[in-house]
Amino acid sequence: MGFEAHVRLGFLDGDALRRDLTALARAEGDASRLRKAALAHIKSEFQAARERVKTRVESGALAGLIAARALSDVQDVLIQVLYDFATKHFYYAQNPTESERLSVVATGGYGRGQLAPGSDIDLLFVRPFKQTAWGESVIEFILHMLWDLGLRVGHATRSLAECVRLAKQDITIRTALLEARFLWGDRSLYDELRKRFWAEVAAHSGQDFVAAKLAERDQRHLRQGESRYLVEPNIKEGKGGLRDLQTLYWIGKYLYHVDDAADLVEHNVFSREEYKTFQKAEAFLWDVRCQLHYIVGRAEERLTFDVQPEIAGRMGFTDESPRRAVEHFMRAYFLVAKDVGDLTRIFCAALEEQNRKDRPKLSRLLPGFLKPRGGNEDFFVENGRLNARGDAFRRDPVNLIRIFHLAETKGVDVHPHALRTITRSLAMMTDDVRNDPVANRLFLDILTSRRDPERALRRLNEAGVLGRFVPAFAHAVALMQFNMYHHYTVDEHLIRAVGIVAAIERGELRADHPLSCDLIKRIKSRETLYCAILLHDIAKGLPGNHSLVGASIAEGLCPRLGLSPEDTAAVAWLVKNHLVMSDTAQRRDIADPKTVRDFVEAVQSPEMLRLLLILTVADIRAVGPGVWNGWKGQLLRELYYEADAVMSGGDARPARGARIGAAKEVLAKRLADLPLPARERALQRHYDSYWLAFDAVTHDRHARLMNAADQKGELLALTADSSAFRAVTELVVYTPDHPGLFSQLAGAIAVSGGSIVDAKAFTTADGFALDIFSVQDTEGGPFGDPERVERLRRTIAQTLAGQLSPRAIIAKRQTKKRASAFYIRPQVDFDNEASSASSLIEVTGTDRPGLLHHVARAIFDSGLSISSAIVATYGERAVDVFYVRDGYGHKIVHPDRQESIQGRIIKAMEAETP
Repeated sequence: MGFEAHVRLGFLDGDALRRDLTALARAEGDASRLRKAALAHIKSEFQAARERVKTRVESGALAGLIAARALSDVQDVLIQVLYDFATKHFYYAQNPTESERLSVVATGGYGRGQLAPGSDIDLLFVRPFKQTAWGESVIEFILHMLWDLGLRVGHATRSLAECVRLAKQDITIRTALLEARFLWGDRSLYDELRKRFWAEVAAHSGQDFVAAKLAERDQRHLRQGESRYLVEPNIKEGKGGLRDLQTLYWIGKYLYHVDDAADLVEHNVFSREEYKTFQKAEAFLWDVRCQLHYIVGRAEERLTFDVQPEIAGRMGFTDESPRRAVEHFMRAYFLVAKDVGDLTRIFCAALEEQNRKDRPKLSRLLPGFLKPRGGNEDFFVENGRLNARGDAFRRDPVNLIRIFHLAETKGVDVHPHALRTITRSLAMMTDDVRNDPVANRLFLDILTSRRDPERALRRLNEAGVLGRFVPAFAHAVALMQFNMYHHYTVDEHLIRAVGIVAAIERGELRADHPLSCDLIKRIKSRETLYCAILLHDIAKGLPGNHSLVGASIAEGLCPRLGLSPEDTAAVAWLVKNHLVMSDTAQRRDIADPKTVRDFVEAVQSPEMLRLLLILTVADIRAVGPGVWNGWKGQLLRELYYEADAVMSGGDARPARGARIGAAKEVLAKRLADLPLPARERALQRHYDSYWLAFDAVTHDRHARLMNAADQKGELLALTADSSAFRAVTELVVYTPDHPGLFSQLAGAIAVSGGSIVDAKAFTTADGFALDIFSVQDTEGGPFGDPERVERLRRTIAQTLAGQLSPRAIIAKRQTKKRASAFYIRPQVDFDNEASSASSLIEVTGTDRPGLLHHVARAIFDSGLSISSAIVATYGERAVDVFYVRDGYGHKIVHPDRQESIQGRIIKAMEAETP
């Protein structure tokens, strides 16, 4: 990184282009026609040069960083030619005055001599004094030619005095001038600018610049997502990306006046090995960035799912499984991002050591804790952070854990110098250390800390210690899962999940998780919960079922950490069954008594139920932003309460009739204002399953909706009730029942832009349907603003009347580009054991608009009726479960009939796949 030694790479011959333009000027006397002819020729040569760079990159002959320099070189030649063409053939100044001077300067990334294929260019036109007609004409000519070539140009025209004044006032302008590079024109103006910049702007302002750039970096990380382990990272602006490397270079250049990052070695900022890491990281990120720009055909910095497979292949990451190839590539990316983080810490340590950046003294922050270095102690305070003697880890390798334990206990940072020493001492993390009782006690204390275990574990992980101390964790480091559901790498997901459990325990998430915040106070073993949450996905990516393999890992690790046999068994069970509660809540009908009985049989004890709920909440929430919502919370709470009731009172079947009777009694009282015939009809028209599915308030609301429609003679009634807490809108549709109704309603909702997250279908004894859909909008929020609900009402009416075909409308919609990278093979499974009264059909496939409609239509065409549907979506994967019966109200048990239905559903899913 640097630009002073700028080397011509020869993709565009400036001398030849000048000769061609001179010949055109001699042949064409009209200025307008000359400009037009020149533009056409320049465009042809310029595009051909850029195409040559692209061809060499795509063939593997040119690395990304060299390509960036080549594109910058091509741009240089173009601007130099345009300047000469303008000043010699259009605005020739025969006797230029002192004011008729102009320097063309590259700034920004272009100033560094690096241009990505889709990047814009930043130019500064420097004049000595006020603008002149000549200077204005030349600048306008150059800019218009660049714009006509299709380039995006950021530009400014300033005098020397203006450059200095604005650079003092604005950190962005100051940074742009820091990277300024002379392109063409009057060199003395540029030289004067550089001289005044260092003397009047940069002098004595180093600390302010460093503070501003680091604050700017922190804000950028917040905007992009504070983790460097997002599975669709921004390779330029994200944490661990190119901008972080550039920030180090900016600070280095500002403080040490270096023109190349290699010069930082001479200033004792990086060792030679660390500078090699800098080079490798920069080269890798530029390889990715250039490939990304060429693939999408524009400036795009986000490494989205749809481009990851192609980039992986172009960069040589291959595997029999394309999915695995992508995961190998992305793991390499995340390890580079981690290297960038390491370099940032090392760089900051050098600044602190050289007193470039002030930090408050630790003794002022924590009176009485650790005096500055004074004796033979292993740890001491340096510039407000916890540092270690050079031989501390060699003398006692348990210090590799102890330093993080001490930092967590006192709530302070570990000094970057100590982190650098730790990285170089990782080979000392042997089996002797891993089996040391003190080391394991310290680690367990960190994991179960009541302060901030997430931060402590992230420190351990970024230093490389966590994967060395827990070897099974090393596999999870930087491991990406190529799907749209998981937002983070596996190690980041696990550490975030620990942090969420800690936040629940501190009561910080009570608004979202009131039940979990109460239950965590009642658990018997905190160690069991925290070990389970750290290990629940530790076997992701390993051969075999990750839950079973993870349980085996837990059985080996927990005794080492000092857990009792009982707690070890509990951790292993939780890891093995960590998906049971989530799957049951999101993929089974909780109102079906057998669902609850089967779940209770698996969980068995109230303590495991409490632990499993908290683990499930943390696991879902740690998947990524927007994955958790109030609807999932409601499902989990309902399942918990039902299971807890069974565990507390034994078999719930004797109470079923009493609960139904009580529900009817409560509703009768609430409907006292209605005429007696209306009350009696409301109490007699529903089957038992309806009374167990809802509370009294909902029964009341449904009864009044149905009565009002009956009184008016309406054949379609619809209400929408939105819940911000559950993040859904509950749509209740009341209409005469007929075969295929559920499919029609699902299609109308899809056409109206709704995403169905749950559905229940009830048929009354007098032939009406009461279907309840929980619907979200495309952003995962409630669906039900009044205008949208009214449009939906019209759409349903048109669909039921045969005036609108949801299938035809849905078929025209395009799959989102990100989702196009994924294909889930359709799978249809029957389960006749999960419910006493119905067969379950579980359908898995690629999610898309209208999927529920297509599947429900296929079920209807198979002669089945749907009593309930549960819809779950995991990124690109949809898992829809239907409770169905045949025309006689029986389960579907014959294998041939099941096979026929499976074939029909799969055919419908594949036929509708875009």
